[in-house]
Amino acid sequence: MGLDLRFPIGLLLAIVGLVLAIYGSLTDPSIYQRSLGLNINLYWGVVLLLTGAILLAAARRSARSSK
Repeated sequence: MGLDLRFPIGLLLAIVGLVLAIYGSLTDPSIYQRSLGLNINLYWGVVLLLTGAILLAAARRSARSSK
């Protein structure tokens, strides 16, 4: 029972967040006129990346304290 679900979920969220943030930062700003000029892809990419980083840090901290 050594599987900590925070690690794979955190890794998945971090990867998706990174891809979304890169896409949001490289796309043409004119496509965001429908969302009132807000770069939704960039903002949610950063949110997902931070959430993934928090989960990965918690998984690493848990693995280190259980040894």
